[in-house]
Amino acid sequence: MELLIKGSTELNKMFMALQRTASGLRHDFGEVENLQQSLHGARDFVKKAAARIEESILGDLLLVRPSAGLLTPNVSHTGDGRDEFVLALSGAANFVRANPHFAISLALRSNDETKIALVYSPIDERLYYAESERGAYAYSTYHSARVRVSNLSEPADLTVACNTSALCGDFGDIRRTGCPALDLAWVAAGKFDAFVSDPLDFAEIAAGDLLVREAGGKIEMGAELVATNGRVVL
Repeated sequence: MELLIKGSTELNKMFMALQRTASGLRHDFGEVENLQQSLHGARDFVKKAAARIEESILGDLLLVRPSAGLLTPNVSHTGDGRDEFVLALSGAANFVRANPHFAISLALRSNDETKIALVYSPIDERLYYAESERGAYAYSTYHSARVRVSNLSEPADLTVACNTSALCGDFGDIRRTGCPALDLAWVAAGKFDAFVSDPLDFAEIAAGDLLVREAGGKIEMGAELVATNGRVVL
C-alpha cells in the first residue's frame, strides 16, 4: 500500500476512508446551498447527511479494525470492548447555512486511549492528524508538515476561540467559529492560542484532544473544556 501521509498503515487507511466519505459530503454541501430559503429543510437535509457519513465510512473502518466498536453522537456499537472508532460531523450548524467551516472528526481508541486522530475539512480538503507519541501534522496538496502550538502568553496578543455562553475573558481577539473540532486543530497548529467551550459530546472532540496534546498543548475537560498552548492562563 502506498502511504499518502506520514504515519502508520492504519492511519492512511482511515484517511482514505475519510476522503471517500468527504466526496459525497461535498456533493451534499452543494445541495444544501440550494435549500437556504427553507432553514427547516436544510436542517433535515444535513441531519440525513450526517447519518450517511456514519453509514458510508463504517464499512471502510471495519476493514481497519474488524472487531472495533463505533461511537458517534447518535450511534454506539460496543464491538470487542478494546478498540473503538469515534466519529462526528463537527460544525453541522455551519453546514446547514452553507458555511464551509465544518469538519469530520475521526479517532481510533484502544483500551480507552486515543491512538490515532484525524480532523478533515472536506471543502478545502485540509487534514490535521496525529498518532500517539508521534506528533501532530497538517496535510494539504500532497504535503505534510508538523504543527505545534503557539508560544504566546500575553492576553492582548492572544486569539481565543470560544464555544460558551459565558464571557471568554479580555483577550486580543475572541472567535466563535461554530466548529469545535477545527478549533482544537487550530490550537494544535498555533492558529489559535486557546479554546474554551461548554461541555461537548466526546465524539466531537476525541480527535482534537490528541492533536492538541501531540502538538505540545494542554487540554482539560471539566465544567468547561479548556485547550491551550500551555502558556495561556484562563
